[in-house]
Amino acid sequence: MPRRRPKRVLATVALALTTATATGGWTFGPHTTIVSGPPPGAAAWLADDSLGVALPDPGDASPAEVAAFFAGLGPAQRRELAARHPLTVGNLDGAPVELRYEANARAWEDFFGTAPERGRQLLAFDPRGRGTFVEVFGDLPAAERTAVVVPGMSNDLDTNGTPVGWARDLHRELTRDAPGVPTATIAWVGYTTPDGVGPDVVTDRLARAGAPRLERFLAGLALTAPRTAPPTVLCHSYGSVVCGLAASELAAGDLVFLGSPGTRAGSVDALDTDARVWATRSPTDWISAIPNVSVLGLGHGTDPTEPAYGARVVTSADVESHGGYAAPGTDSLRNLSAITLGASELISCAPTSPECLDATRR
Repeated sequence: MPRRRPKRVLATVALALTTATATGGWTFGPHTTIVSGPPPGAAAWLADDSLGVALPDPGDASPAEVAAFFAGLGPAQRRELAARHPLTVGNLDGAPVELRYEANARAWEDFFGTAPERGRQLLAFDPRGRGTFVEVFGDLPAAERTAVVVPGMSNDLDTNGTPVGWARDLHRELTRDAPGVPTATIAWVGYTTPDGVGPDVVTDRLARAGAPRLERFLAGLALTAPRTAPPTVLCHSYGSVVCGLAASELAAGDLVFLGSPGTRAGSVDALDTDARVWATRSPTDWISAIPNVSVLGLGHGTDPTEPAYGARVVTSADVESHGGYAAPGTDSLRNLSAITLGASELISCAPTSPECLDATRR
């Protein structure tokens, strides 16, 4: 049996390529270049002595240190720094939310030559490489419940319909389901995702680079949106690998794995997280055809909807395709709203998930 495992891994890659060809929209590509380190402009920021004090290092200052620094400034000083260093301020986890919106709108206009679409709330923007960004729907500083979408492959500054659409549609659902509860949803396209089908899809190289970025973002969120409960983190496709690697350090109330190829952990216990862990996979999701293996660094392991994994499995019976888990009117979107709101009695559990059924009966 052990001798057959590598063949199964190669079959996994081949199957992924075959599936991609059948569904269209995927292309085979080489290793993706990871964009890392502080954003452009960090050197000029560190050299700025206009306030007579050292500015926090974008490369290693913690979100708590950043938050403390800005708390010691007056409104005019904050705005001056954002005007001089928009890319730096706009990407500093721990900086005030509204200040980051202002800085990123300026950085966007500087880069593209035109202002972002009216009403967009960009909590991060980095144009390097394929580009990363974070977009907010709702009033984040006032929110009591939040959800963060962590997307999978082929998402960047130009191609981001799934995470942005999910965040927008989930916010609308939350508003309908609980009109008196302030909510916000966040499309976190904050890491370098795999660019089409290639070696990065079946390894954790990009996920390992993305995990600390997600940890840092959520740590900053806890400081700058203090009214919100620990967020629900929605981990889709390859984003499940990012969440799985980051799980033990994430400031999250709930982790939800959707259409997951695996999480690099064999069980909920192996995630070593205090968050409640949920999972779902549509019967029509092509990812179910990918064998859940992990051999020699290839493949991402156990399907989190498997009973042995121990997650609370919810239904997504009427979801069509791999990207439809937040489609309006689906049982999946209703479940995501209920999880985010903490309304366990409204969650539709898979009948084979005692963990979910027990949780919703309490």
